[in-house]
Amino acid sequence: MNELSPLFVAALTGFISGFALSIPVGPINLTIMNEGARCGFKAAGLISLGAVVKELIYCAIAFTSFASFFSKGMVKAVMELLSFVFLLYLGIKFLLARQIPLATKLETRIEAHLQPHSAFMIGFIRTLANPGVLVGWIILAATFISRDWVHPDGPGKTACIAGVAAGTGIWFTSLSWFSGRGHGRWSEKTLLRMEHVSGFILLGLACAHGLHILWQLARDRI
Repeated sequence: MNELSPLFVAALTGFISGFALSIPVGPINLTIMNEGARCGFKAAGLISLGAVVKELIYCAIAFTSFASFFSKGMVKAVMELLSFVFLLYLGIKFLLARQIPLATKLETRIEAHLQPHSAFMIGFIRTLANPGVLVGWIILAATFISRDWVHPDGPGKTACIAGVAAGTGIWFTSLSWFSGRGHGRWSEKTLLRMEHVSGFILLGLACAHGLHILWQLARDRI
């Protein structure tokens, strides 16, 4: 049982982070809702699948290529502070949102250049076109490993990535189903509330992370 516990913690960490970061309403969520309302669950589900696959690729790259480097010595301390600022920024941004964000110029240019021709590729390309997803997972991966929530070995990273897959998959599948059932045309007020809930969750994570940093500083002074 003791051997399974770290894997459970890693999977739970991945699930919560993947789910919370999928909630904010942006181009991919709007696309899923619009296509679900217009074409049904199948089209929305394929877009969701493409988005989840690309999200997992970014997550895997972050864990395998960058997390170990960002979890050593002074770099680790800097990343801990940066992760706190990152979570705080996202939480405040989502909590104070007053309108639904549209695609950036970079995302629009990338999508226009690649021209996806299937529902799956639409979800894949729209996630690919957002480099902030990769940057976010790099910061979070380093944070999870430095906090020992995810062990820096194959099983630990795999469990976390599997948790991310479950969290993002459940959110996008649920969104696709509700949209396909005719509930896709939600009001802007409802969409903003979803974003505010995500911001509240991220602010809670930021506060917990900040308190942990303060506890470490106090412990080192004793």
